[in-house]
Amino acid sequence: MAALEPPVCDFGKQAPHFNLPGVDGHLWSLQQCMGEKGLLVMFICNHCPYVKAVHERIIRDTLELKQQGINSVAIMSNDTVNYPADSFENMKLIAEQSGYSFPYLLDDTQQVAKDYGAVCTPDFFGYNAHYELQYRGRLDASRKETAPDGTIRELFEAMALIAQTGQGPKQQIASIGCSIKWKQS
Repeated sequence: MAALEPPVCDFGKQAPHFNLPGVDGHLWSLQQCMGEKGLLVMFICNHCPYVKAVHERIIRDTLELKQQGINSVAIMSNDTVNYPADSFENMKLIAEQSGYSFPYLLDDTQQVAKDYGAVCTPDFFGYNAHYELQYRGRLDASRKETAPDGTIRELFEAMALIAQTGQGPKQQIASIGCSIKWKQS
């Protein structure tokens, strides 16, 4: 399982639209997910050790960001046939057990991941209220292991800055994770 790093932030790039099924039984669009001051789009999955290492911090940070007007959405784009741990049923279980405060959506065609340019799990895209990309970095210094307590909360701080100013930080460190599991053509 090779670790991949996504490209740096393409400031101002507009968020691609989507309409995807959520584990809650609803279809979710980009507009329905947007918060008053922005949106964090996360490409995650159930089985990736990089996601597992930051899972609790994702839950914590998304709850705190919501209080600042930043909503969050998680999208799972992996091939569920060859990676059954990422099946829709397992997505429902993880979301329920973890008490997700954000929609967890299935990108079965993988088109949304392609539209966003997502390459790994986790891959984070932070948008301001005008749907302009302002952050494309890591959650924190965690890798396959959770970074120590007290680690700088890079994603949280970037999204809080976006909530306050509409602009993300100029210095960003790329996320790292497992490749998205693309379906065989």
